[in-house]
Amino acid sequence: MKGIIGAICGDIIGSTREFHPIKTKEFELIPTYSRFTDDTVLTIAIASWILKDEQLRHGTLINEIRHICNSYPRLGYGGRFNHWLNSNNPGAYNSWGNGSAMRVSPVGWIADNLEQTQLIAKRAAEVTHNAREGIKGAVTTASCIYLARTGRSKEFIKEYIEDIFHYDLSRSLDEIRPNYSFEVSCQKSVPESIICFLEADNYEDAVRNAISLGGDADTQAAIAGSIAAAYYDVPEEIYKECLEILDLPLFEIFNEFNRRFYK
Repeated sequence: MKGIIGAICGDIIGSTREFHPIKTKEFELIPTYSRFTDDTVLTIAIASWILKDEQLRHGTLINEIRHICNSYPRLGYGGRFNHWLNSNNPGAYNSWGNGSAMRVSPVGWIADNLEQTQLIAKRAAEVTHNAREGIKGAVTTASCIYLARTGRSKEFIKEYIEDIFHYDLSRSLDEIRPNYSFEVSCQKSVPESIICFLEADNYEDAVRNAISLGGDADTQAAIAGSIAAAYYDVPEEIYKECLEILDLPLFEIFNEFNRRFYK
């Protein structure tokens, strides 16, 4: 299976390592205490926005994020985002955090061209993450997904992202891993997540790469997984187990999005 399942599975697989970092790719993939976190809930919220509003208005997006996230409290939302969720007047708060990138994967599956993908990704980010780097992280991730799903090679994706967005993708994971630690900024986690995809042999390998960095495991696995699921298939034994962890309301939105946009 391809599609936004890549972000969901990455989040669930990474959930057990978010606060228990490891520096190895050898670990149990989906232990019994695996769960979905804010990464999945926000991905589903973006999917719901797309399903409900063909005009993709900011107001609809704000309402969907607030409604869905407030239905799933205490899942690891950041402090400023929590304030935004419960504000009487929710406005963007100049965030450069990687939340904009981990939730954007539905955007990569709906547009007919790269320019449209990037415009929608910017819109998906800027209701909260309106800092330059916050928008850049979302637009870059959505661009990778679009390029991967439309058959571009890894070499093409790497060169395009370096040329247009100026992320350094020349480093290897072996170079990054020893000194890498928990990092929530787009600028210090999105390029590393892309490298996890670039070095991978398959979907599972991309997710294992992301978790092995010992950083923000669920979010980086969601980002790397969202790109990898556009390039590879998510194996049946992985996506079936992860979908069983979703509750019915989230699954129904996921299923409707797949029916509409994933062919």
